[in-house]
Amino acid sequence: MLSVLWLALGLLLGVGFVRFARRKGTEGELFVFAVGLVVAALIYVGFAILGGETRWTVVEAAGAALFGLLALAGLRVWSLLIAMGWAAHVVWDVGLHLVTPRSFVGAWYPTLCVSFDLVVAGYVVWSVAQAQAQREAA
Repeated sequence: MLSVLWLALGLLLGVGFVRFARRKGTEGELFVFAVGLVVAALIYVGFAILGGETRWTVVEAAGAALFGLLALAGLRVWSLLIAMGWAAHVVWDVGLHLVTPRSFVGAWYPTLCVSFDLVVAGYVVWSVAQAQAQREAA
């Protein structure tokens, strides 16, 4: 039951994040989503540091670097990479933190992240498709 609440909260926060990003315009919203992807990964680094988990700090930092590269490539090369980064973050949440829970991060955060990440990934795909359709119609 508690997991459903965390998923619902993640959904609401994801919608709020999308609404915030939309206020920045087409180019600005992609930047917000790219930065948000890096921040989402860095939060795990912070949990590992606070938990005194040196090995996991390195793993989480490597993940943050990977998500940072996806975010940067999404801004410079192909914007759908940002959506793919958010979708890949779901795999990170589930694979590293829900299937085998880590003591340094409670189950609430990756559970919340799953729905948050899916909302953002879905919106970015939709937004990129809308922008492409508008360019083709012009």
